[in-house]
Amino acid sequence: MAPEAVDRLRHVEESMGTVFSFDIRGIRDEARVHAGLQAAVASLHRADEVFSTFRPDSQIMRLGRGELALSDCVTEVPEVLDLCAAAERESDGWFTTGYAGGLDPTGLVKGWAVERAVRMITSSGASSVCLNGGGDIQLTGGPWRVGIADPLNPGALALVVESLDGGLGVATSGPAERGCHIVDPHTGEAPADGLASVTVVCGAGLTTADVRATAAYAMGGQARDWLESLPDTEGFAIATDGTTWTTSGFHRHTATTTGARA
Repeated sequence: MAPEAVDRLRHVEESMGTVFSFDIRGIRDEARVHAGLQAAVASLHRADEVFSTFRPDSQIMRLGRGELALSDCVTEVPEVLDLCAAAERESDGWFTTGYAGGLDPTGLVKGWAVERAVRMITSSGASSVCLNGGGDIQLTGGPWRVGIADPLNPGALALVVESLDGGLGVATSGPAERGCHIVDPHTGEAPADGLASVTVVCGAGLTTADVRATAAYAMGGQARDWLESLPDTEGFAIATDGTTWTTSGFHRHTATTTGARA
């Protein structure tokens, strides 16, 4: 008797200082999807090796110290730096790779790496993929429901984001999980307006959602108007006093039932 076909795969991988959780559904060819998953996992570790700011021998650290020319780096490095430059222009400098006086593109790299990994899996024949990298999520296919943690009430959900049948990047920035690791690049200090978290959903994918969430958190009080001005992008924020706001179209992405915590 032939083995029963597998329609869902789950996998958890540690890399880049966080945990990546894969949920893969709609599998047409199990062997191909397994190969795609292996390639996706390898790509996450490669991104860590190339871009880690904790590895003195990573290409991004050697580039920042002037020990390596950009032309001698692997192709991912100029690709990521071009994306960072575009994000800096779009955000008027609220997102930047140079806020600490060095070269640090890690505010973009995780979202970019997650989005790339998901493309590898979908190209192998899976119709629906959810990849959660430390709370930042790329969704394809669906339906999917993911919970957004409430930073002021540990273990509770603030709301649930729903994606029915398309790609969606969901990124949250704030100090709840890692402390205040995002600063106002103009002052080098913690953002003055004190948001507890900002969640951005974006149809363009997690790379874009991630940098926009980072910039929005740094902006504080200016974030809502900025997010409203961006195409295919919505935002939800929780202030330190518990008040919340959303952009005008965010309700299109919310569900009435709860789902898995992001």
